[in-house]
Amino acid sequence: MPAPTLTTARLTLSPPTLTDFEDSRAMWADPVVVRHVGARAFTDEETWTRLMRARGLWEVLGFGYWAVRETSTGRYVGEVGFADLRRDIQPSLYGLPEMGWVLAAWSHGQGFGTEAVRAGLAWIDESLAPPVVPCIIDPENAASLALADKVGFTLKTHTTFRGSPIMVLERRR
Repeated sequence: MPAPTLTTARLTLSPPTLTDFEDSRAMWADPVVVRHVGARAFTDEETWTRLMRARGLWEVLGFGYWAVRETSTGRYVGEVGFADLRRDIQPSLYGLPEMGWVLAAWSHGQGFGTEAVRAGLAWIDESLAPPVVPCIIDPENAASLALADKVGFTLKTHTTFRGSPIMVLERRR
């Protein structure tokens, strides 16, 4: 399935392209952004791999990540989408469209995350209609937990991932 472009009142969600790399690299290097996602800045190689994976997911699985930009200015807001990353986690998320989001620090607190996540969920509900969409969130990430609650995710369980505590949430149709 080709990656669609989604638009909301303030945002454009489009398939990631090479031109998104520098903005993505800057976001993933920001300590505020990575505080709850591995707690260290990403290398250029890691950011490049994320970009390639985000784009390739669409070709292989029919879902993936979007680069999110503010429509009026073109400013990079972040990344939102779905993946089956075959994580070594229990309960297993294999085969499920795990949702994720990360936003540039400048955009925090403006409702962009809620707007972009709702757009992604509306798309997957209409296009693929999965019975469940999971996500994982660091238990200390209050902002992501509030966003997840706002868009209908509920706690499934507490577990660990790569030796750190993590919460598995899910949204059922």
